Amino acid sequence: MSGPVSPLPPAQQKMLRKAQRLQLLWLVVLATIVAAIYLASGNSQAMKTAWMEDMLSFIPPLAFLVACRFEGRPPNQYFPLGYVRVSSISYLTSSVALAGVGIFLFVDSSITLASGEQATIGSFEIFGTTLWFGWLMIAALAYSVALPVIFGRLKLKPARELHDKTLWADALMNKADWMTGLAGILGILGIGLGWWWADAVAAMVIAFSVLHDGYQHTSAAIRDLCDETPRTVDDRELEPLIEEVRDYLDSQSWLVKSHLRFREEGRYLTGSIHVVPSTAASLLEHLKKAEEDILALHWRMRAVTIMPLRELGESAATERQAAEFSPSAAPLARADRPQSR
Repeated sequence: MSGPVSPLPPAQQKMLRKAQRLQLLWLVVLATIVAAIYLASGNSQAMKTAWMEDMLSFIPPLAFLVACRFEGRPPNQYFPLGYVRVSSISYLTSSVALAGVGIFLFVDSSITLASGEQATIGSFEIFGTTLWFGWLMIAALAYSVALPVIFGRLKLKPARELHDKTLWADALMNKADWMTGLAGILGILGIGLGWWWADAVAAMVIAFSVLHDGYQHTSAAIRDLCDETPRTVDDRELEPLIEEVRDYLDSQSWLVKSHLRFREEGRYLTGSIHVVPSTAASLLEHLKKAEEDILALHWRMRAVTIMPLRELGESAATERQAAEFSPSAAPLARADRPQSR
């Protein structure tokens, strides 16, 4: 048995539209940040790396918006299960892009530092006053920090409510942009003080931040696509909805034992449940009601298949057969509850 594909509830649809508007506005703001960093970059390695990181920041919101357009499409003969996993693909795409460019930036900055290449910062004249160009660089970096932090905080709530990991990763990247800006500012000030290596070191710090984000999110995206036990949107603990399903099954008097296998498909949960009924009486009715009740627990419950392991009997052979449903654990016991890492 499996539940039908349902659209997002009205509250989540409203939140999704809000997130889309927020991302569109962020793309406009990001374009101004990229332009400011580019115009003020000069020949500073740190500024060029910061500019590259800001260019990378286009990928997650664009991936999110593209995924939203595909996710709502109905199933067809080529994609009978629909397009709900497109958000997982967008998450992986964004993460791999971050990791790949992070490696490139880190290697490039390391080579610059090892070669002893020195950045120079000139001056410019405005209204008859000569100013150090580094102040303009610092102003551009400060501008590139303030707005991303604000947008990052605004994105956290819709990301959590929609269980959208692409949006969540984007929000965390925005919130962490203050570190990039600070590293860049310190690198510029270091050049002003005569520390030629400060610029390359600042670039390495920025590159390492990009690489760390890319590795962390790529790892989470791959585990999702490999059907790891679903986790919360911040990837810190196991999904509590699975525990709710387990508690519901434990409360059913017609069940002796149960074993859950859930996976994440985009923002939704799907899975199969193997059950050992205590009686064959009204078994189909029990299975149907259990499925309906589980799907009604939360809007993220997209589909569930409940399969009876056996009708009656307590033979040792049947118990061994039950154990085979989970090769890595001692399943089907009510006390078996996965622990968070």
